[in-house]
Amino acid sequence: MSSGDLAQRLRDTAALLDAFPPSTNALRALEEASNAIDAAKAQLVTEMSETLDHEAEGYSSVKAWLRDQLRVGTRRANELVRAGVTLKQIPEAAELASAGKVSLEHIKHLSYSVTHVGASHTRDLLPQLLDVAVTNEPSALRQVVRTLRDAVYPDELDQAWIDGMAREDIQVNPVLDGWHINGFVNSTTGAKLNTLLQSLSAPAGAQDPRTGAQRRVDGLETLLDSVLSNGLPGDKGVRPHLTLTVDATTLMDDAGTGELIGFGNIGVRQLQEMLCEADLTPIATAGKTGILDVGRSHRLATPRQRTAILARQGHQCASPGCRAPVIHIHHVIWWSHGGKTDLANLIGLCPRCHRHVHAGSLVIDPETHEFTDRHHRTLPGSHPHHRRRRNLAHQRALHHQTYPHAS
Repeated sequence: MSSGDLAQRLRDTAALLDAFPPSTNALRALEEASNAIDAAKAQLVTEMSETLDHEAEGYSSVKAWLRDQLRVGTRRANELVRAGVTLKQIPEAAELASAGKVSLEHIKHLSYSVTHVGASHTRDLLPQLLDVAVTNEPSALRQVVRTLRDAVYPDELDQAWIDGMAREDIQVNPVLDGWHINGFVNSTTGAKLNTLLQSLSAPAGAQDPRTGAQRRVDGLETLLDSVLSNGLPGDKGVRPHLTLTVDATTLMDDAGTGELIGFGNIGVRQLQEMLCEADLTPIATAGKTGILDVGRSHRLATPRQRTAILARQGHQCASPGCRAPVIHIHHVIWWSHGGKTDLANLIGLCPRCHRHVHAGSLVIDPETHEFTDRHHRTLPGSHPHHRRRRNLAHQRALHHQTYPHAS
């Protein structure tokens, strides 16, 4: 593209914007102009590398000049250099890029095709590849190029699978603020895990306030709970346990720390959250530092109680303004503080609000079940009567399912 052509395109775009067209047309014009500018940059980078203009300004490489003079990162500099080479190799692609019809992201995948599929194969299928680039987003072109590579070099698929198995490893290491998960799995194992996480982390409706990261973590927790609740084959059906050691005064006074075996010391609020739904066997030993009490039998809400709580709350978290699904059944008066597993003392919360309760940023009144913040300010809509009105229709629909013999 000549400087005159580019200047004329910019003038046309400015005139179109000045005419106040619909925003959709304006965005199309800006995107085409942006793509054309990027193409011109890439072509000028190639010209610079051939004329050695950068050396005249004291730079040993084109990339060094780009980083210093244009203040672009290394990744962007590499992209411009690579795109410039590809545009020179494939004039048809250069023409489309200069016209703003394809982006440098498209050109990147054509570069991959030239390098990893081969220049001859790329040239043979160039019309089809360019058609995909003009009519689709870059990821679609990437998929086509990868499929082409697999068809040209099928043996490399098996070799990649073998190489992948040699790299397999999963590490779960305790760090100061949690656990660091790192690893690599083969394509089959990864596909299984991805399928499970996608299913378990799907939004619970259009009003689900959780971010994608929060949904994935909640989904992983649900997956782990489903496995642990049924026991492991090697344990003959005995459910595996997390082991906590804590002094009795810590539970009674909300002061001190506990120890999560395999990780280390944890704060009292995290300890209380873990104990909130723990199903642990009480063990008492003598001695000041011995394990005095790590749980009680019948601590968890029964399936019937859970069903009633879900019906009472319309399957939504009880925290005001939160519409996330209920995951945890929480004791309003904590079990460790003498609370009973009775419906009047149970409330359904999502994982995020459950953590806020145990962190002290959400407080539930044991008598009224109103929610307040850490400064004792009542949150709007927190009174149970407001939530009951919101969920009344849902409650009626489930009432006879939950209690078929109720009057």
